[in-house]
Amino acid sequence: MDFNGASAIVTGAASGIGAAVARQLAAAGATVVVADLQADKGEALAKEIGGVFVSVDVTDTEQIKAAVRRASELGPLRVLVNSAGIGWAQRTIGRDGEVDSAHDLDAFRKVIAINLVGSFDAIRVAATEMSRLEPTESGERGAIVNIASVAAFDGQIGQAAYSASKGGLVGLTLPVARDLSAAAIRLNTVAPGLIDTPIYDFGGDAEAFKAKLGESVLFPKRLGQPEELASMVLECLRNPYMNGETVRVDGGIRMPPK
Repeated sequence: MDFNGASAIVTGAASGIGAAVARQLAAAGATVVVADLQADKGEALAKEIGGVFVSVDVTDTEQIKAAVRRASELGPLRVLVNSAGIGWAQRTIGRDGEVDSAHDLDAFRKVIAINLVGSFDAIRVAATEMSRLEPTESGERGAIVNIASVAAFDGQIGQAAYSASKGGLVGLTLPVARDLSAAAIRLNTVAPGLIDTPIYDFGGDAEAFKAKLGESVLFPKRLGQPEELASMVLECLRNPYMNGETVRVDGGIRMPPK
């Protein structure tokens, strides 16, 4: 996949992994639509990389459609990276034996709606636009990458909602790749481990906390950098023989129960 002259959409691009992906796509020649709800950070990043910010709530189909239309104005839409997502931690049942203290069902629905349904919605809308394009020299019309998590495989205590949403992304990878093959569109999923993103930046002991987390990584014993994760995303986009696969990028970690 040659990114020069093409447009790309990255959801959740205002910070963390999404921002690193957006920067690397822009450096490779794509015009990137920074699709996020964080307007200040999103607009600043879009200005930095020569892209465009579009406010997108991935649970709103019309906003996804608007991002696709805007991308198509900038060049043929060849790339979608689904990085938008939220976390949630709560045990399935409470300690007091009462249903009212069990896992918040609305919170479970929200995590699934954003992380899983929102990603699938973006896929179906963006892929429809890609299917109208002429194939590139490599014979493909587009490429898509979902950002899942090792929680899809090694979900910890309290991660029922998050793991279910990320496991859903892993589960849809092959069947959707099979669906999209008729249109010469590839789909892969990348599952990060412990990546150094703003989620860990809190209080004065954040660095010590991150160093402690890094000790559980097989090698190297540290948190991964967003740029390292973004590098794998770009390889999945670039490599025309990479399709229908989920790749862990985690330093060999296998998460313990808690």
